Amino acid sequence: MPSNGPPTGPTRRARAAVAALFLTNGAVFFNVVPRYPQIKADLGVSNAVFGAAVAGYSIGALLAGLLAGLFIRRFGSARVAAFGIVVTTVATLAIPFTPSWIALGGALFVVGALDAVVDVAQNAHGLRVQRLYRRSILNSLHGLWSIGAVLGGLMGSAAAGLHLPLAVHLGISATLFSIVAIVAYRFLLPGPEDAERAAEAQNLADGHPAAPPTRPGRRWFTGAAVRMLAALGVLAACGALVEDAGASWGALYLTGLHADAATAGLAVVAFQTAMTIGRLSGDRVVNRFGQRTVARAGGVLAAAGMGAALALPSVPAALAGFALAGLGFATLVPAAMHTADELPGLPSGTGLTIVSWLLRGGFLLSPLLVGFIADLASLRAGLLSAVLAGGVTIVLARVLVSRTPA
Repeated sequence: MPSNGPPTGPTRRARAAVAALFLTNGAVFFNVVPRYPQIKADLGVSNAVFGAAVAGYSIGALLAGLLAGLFIRRFGSARVAAFGIVVTTVATLAIPFTPSWIALGGALFVVGALDAVVDVAQNAHGLRVQRLYRRSILNSLHGLWSIGAVLGGLMGSAAAGLHLPLAVHLGISATLFSIVAIVAYRFLLPGPEDAERAAEAQNLADGHPAAPPTRPGRRWFTGAAVRMLAALGVLAACGALVEDAGASWGALYLTGLHADAATAGLAVVAFQTAMTIGRLSGDRVVNRFGQRTVARAGGVLAAAGMGAALALPSVPAALAGFALAGLGFATLVPAAMHTADELPGLPSGTGLTIVSWLLRGGFLLSPLLVGFIADLASLRAGLLSAVLAGGVTIVLARVLVSRTPA
């Protein structure tokens, strides 16, 4: 495992393989989302009942998310990520055959639980590959997940437009994505999860070998580790809050500014496009300036953009504000995951698992928070939470690992 020079062939192939997993993982569930109207109509339920069924996905993700570290230590991140995608696609095949909203909620519960475990595993393996590259690559992997989500949404929309039966549609997607995951598995990194970290430690400090890092059980969750995980969890939750602001509330906010339906839908487009661009270009910026500096600058950008959009309410200002928020927070969640995975004294995958779980908790609580404030005051007041998230990020960015070792 060389410490210098360009990445080797196996390392490049491992990066391509884990990139394929991120892309595929983004596409799997978003194939289902465009078929929600048909599923709701087939079940003949109200919006509230259908929403309760859909909440099964988030509940499953929260309950199973903390088990990801156990699976990674037992089976390895490569197996869990690749074969977890295969099992997830199989689980989606139950959705067309659910006879009631309770059964649908149960199927989505299983899909959400599997997706939470796969998400941690693919990030853990991406960080293994990043250690071999000795520079940041995780942001581009998250960017590919976003592209996969768009591709999955387009596949689902096309299937709905062609009136393809849901079972046939999901059978095709399950076959396609399972093949990609199984092929990718052949090129992922072998060996224990800490192999690259140990080799990295031995090549530090001008060629003076250092002992490979250990993660003894007696040091688990010391006061310092708990404080770091709490801070990283808050950062991840800030990222979730801002992402939810763009996805769940952007169109509603523009509608309140008297935008037509087509224009209102551009809020989430502006947000996701800017975030995808930020993630695909984020590695180069992080490698040059460090994660702390980029996170602080992103917090300033998001707070200023959303603050100006809310202070001067208009459709162009709102679209610009959501775009700046997406760009500013593009690298925050990958940075929090990277730092959590590098915390000393924790078993492999534990820090990453906890921060990923807190991130999902943020996605669950964020719409409740914004909605509550919006009912008390206005949606404009509720979206001030995105400005607050930018301020919190500026303060807490100091806990992030500054740079990937070079």
